[in-house]
Amino acid sequence: MSTPTSQLHDAGVSIWLDDLSRTRINSGNLAELIESRNVTGVTTNPTIFANAITDKNDTSYDAQVAELAASGATAEEAVFAATTQDVGAALDIFRPVWEASGHVDGRVSIEVSPDLAHDTDGTVAQAKELWAKIDRPNLLVKIPATKAGLPAIAQAIGAGISVNVTLIFSLERYAEVIDAYLTGLETAKAAGIDLSTIESVASFFVSRVDTETDKRLAAIGTDEALALKSKAGLANARLAYELFEKTFADDRAKALLDAGANLQRPLWASTGVKDPALPDTLYVTELVAKGVVNTMPEKTLEATFDHGVIGGDTITAGYEEAREVFTGLEKVGVDFADVTQVLEDEGVAKFIDSWHDLLAQVAEGLKAQR
Repeated sequence: MSTPTSQLHDAGVSIWLDDLSRTRINSGNLAELIESRNVTGVTTNPTIFANAITDKNDTSYDAQVAELAASGATAEEAVFAATTQDVGAALDIFRPVWEASGHVDGRVSIEVSPDLAHDTDGTVAQAKELWAKIDRPNLLVKIPATKAGLPAIAQAIGAGISVNVTLIFSLERYAEVIDAYLTGLETAKAAGIDLSTIESVASFFVSRVDTETDKRLAAIGTDEALALKSKAGLANARLAYELFEKTFADDRAKALLDAGANLQRPLWASTGVKDPALPDTLYVTELVAKGVVNTMPEKTLEATFDHGVIGGDTITAGYEEAREVFTGLEKVGVDFADVTQVLEDEGVAKFIDSWHDLLAQVAEGLKAQR
């Protein structure tokens, strides 16, 4: 029977789950989502792992924490051990998907420490450490698209590491991300690395753009401003897809693709709808196009499966309308460059806070075992 998630898959969208825990892995739930919800990958971040490891009702980490405490592990070493074990197990579950998709999907992401968001060398070193430790070909290492992250992305790709570039909010930064990917591929090619083994996605955040923009539109309060509410996120993402199409059709990208390189697919992140006045599948059904990834929290995945209406491509016919949204935002006085900078700064700060909360909770857990 055709379901909305199978229709989404057939329309060329890869469905990834934005969540992971040891309970989800051990219970068989992750495997079930692959079968019943057309899930072909998983993304994680420090907040997700913090929620999983510190969940008082989840005892699946207790034995490992006790073992790590006995060995004298630090909180950071314990988190590294727990998260890499979970990601490795998830990658094994997704291995058949990876094989069946020609090595495109079946991917699981793990993020470098958020404390390294402004440290290029530290990011590259940890990306290499994670790549070697987990040692699965379907892994993606997540690196944020900060100014310091851009050269780290190029260096990681150049070393043959597959990368999920995260926290992209603006078209200008997205163009720099694509450039970093192509630069990395050129380095890898010169080093004799098989380009077909390197995969990358560019995670473009959606709902957070509306949250911040709509707050500013509400403060302006005019009819013209209020008419633009909840339109910036989709417009921004659609123009990102246009940029993706154009950039990967130019001579530089084509030369690398002809040499065996893969497209760096756009990934829609932050697709959970935060405004209850909006349809709960908005950032799924309105961002359908061939060759994109949509990573969804479980609530959004279930809403899509239950009542999502998939009507084919909902991106490429909307480029002019998207440009009109930005013309309108400028006209009413919204500084969109400031919106995206605020979102990047907040995104980095939130992940750092989650990371430190996680370290503190794990330190307490280790202490209790000693």
